[in-house]
Amino acid sequence: MTESVDRSADHPLVVAVQPLVDAMGGRILAPDQAGRDDVVLAWEGAEVLAVRLPQLAESLDHILAAMERTYGMPLKALDRKTKQSVVRTLEARGAFSVRHGVETVAGALGVSRFTVYNYLNRENAAKGE
Repeated sequence: MTESVDRSADHPLVVAVQPLVDAMGGRILAPDQAGRDDVVLAWEGAEVLAVRLPQLAESLDHILAAMERTYGMPLKALDRKTKQSVVRTLEARGAFSVRHGVETVAGALGVSRFTVYNYLNRENAAKGE
């Protein structure tokens, strides 16, 4: 956060959005430091903060790191059934729409791309797609 945001770090809007920004791997900036692609948020007509969203590839890395924290271990160490669950969760979150998403996920899980595709196909077949 920048100096001007630090002064308002206890502002209700900053407090409310901070967990979401952290979960996405974004950054909170002062409104005057917002770039063209940043999202400026206002409270009662006054600009309070700007959010800089990460690039999609950075988001996937952030999601994978968060999943490792959730499971308390590297994703490579998970059993097959849990890895399949991770793939389902990542598919629901759009991870495979990111360029090289399958390769990135396969590397994080310690499996081949073919295995990730099998997990995806198995799930889609179970859904009747």
